[in-house]
Amino acid sequence: MKKSLLLLLSVQFFVYLGFGIIIPVLPEVIIQQGWDEIHVGGLLTIYALASFFTAPFWGQLSDKFGRKQLILIGLIGFFLSFVLFSLFIDNLFMLYVSRIIGGLFSGALYTSVTGFIGDMSTNENRNKYMGFMGMSIGLGFIFGPAIGGMLGHISLQLPYTASAILIGILFFYALAVLKEPERRGEANKRAIVPTGASDLLRYRVRYLIIFSFFVTFTLAGVEATFQLFQIEKIDITPLQLGLLFLFSGFVDAAIQGGVIRRIKDGKESSWLIGAQLVTAVGLLLMTLTTNIVFAGFALCVFTAGNALARTCVVSLTSKESGGKYGTAAGLTYSMDNLGRIFGPLFFTSLFKIDLSLTYYVSIFIALIAVGLILLFKKSGNSLRAEHE
Repeated sequence: MKKSLLLLLSVQFFVYLGFGIIIPVLPEVIIQQGWDEIHVGGLLTIYALASFFTAPFWGQLSDKFGRKQLILIGLIGFFLSFVLFSLFIDNLFMLYVSRIIGGLFSGALYTSVTGFIGDMSTNENRNKYMGFMGMSIGLGFIFGPAIGGMLGHISLQLPYTASAILIGILFFYALAVLKEPERRGEANKRAIVPTGASDLLRYRVRYLIIFSFFVTFTLAGVEATFQLFQIEKIDITPLQLGLLFLFSGFVDAAIQGGVIRRIKDGKESSWLIGAQLVTAVGLLLMTLTTNIVFAGFALCVFTAGNALARTCVVSLTSKESGGKYGTAAGLTYSMDNLGRIFGPLFFTSLFKIDLSLTYYVSIFIALIAVGLILLFKKSGNSLRAEHE
């Protein structure tokens, strides 16, 4: 594998590891400092908000000034966000500043790395390279919470200090190794509202796009409240939570790598309904937690259903887009980000009202999402059929 590609994959891995590493540590920080639990949702939301609304801006800068420069700037900003979180872990205002900076510069890294890989690849190997990028993102999500939990068991600052050191090393390696690629296209600007969205939403694919919002919305809610809930139920530690997320991450990978490829064309909607029912069962089991093993089992059931739904809906949305793959992908990306923006704050607010309310509402949302798939199946307004 080319040195530059390996470096770019490392960048993506650390960006998403940085997002995941906070999950098992943040609730513990909030509780130890005696702050309101709503700030768990707030700090997760502000990161997603900053990343979402600045991605188009970073894409334009990447096209204008070059991929390498934006990657280096993004790494500096990401390094700074980890340093601030570690140094000011007892200052709530500075934690918000840290998360805003992290979200801002994660957008720079994502758009410039995607554009760089697009420039350095050909039509023959682009899918393979993008597949590698997706894998590195997935690994970051899997190992982020686990590393955060294990290092957080030693010291709550340690996950952020270690991440800052690794990002700093990555910066100097990128400075020495990366060469600006020959420009072959534009960076992925990830427009907030993709061009042609209104035309696409006239067809039944709109049900799938709304469905993707509900799936991510629920996932973001579980990420924000699962530890808070389990602290109350079984006094779970960051280390235990990190190990549970690691195990559930492998369940996620197994579903995406082993189950998805066995789904036959035309059967996706039935699998999506099944996925939501499994998700609902997992959420119900979470409310019945009595020990760490049961908590892990419930999380794995939820993860299996959610992973199946997330991957399957992307595939079906692509098929239903009638060849408008970019518009469909842009809308799905926007829905996913909106789920990560609103999910943490909404569900931590419910958690403050009642511990189990988060999961009862999530079960209701999972069943609403089943209704969307039934509406999709019933509708004959298919852009895919027109295109064919």
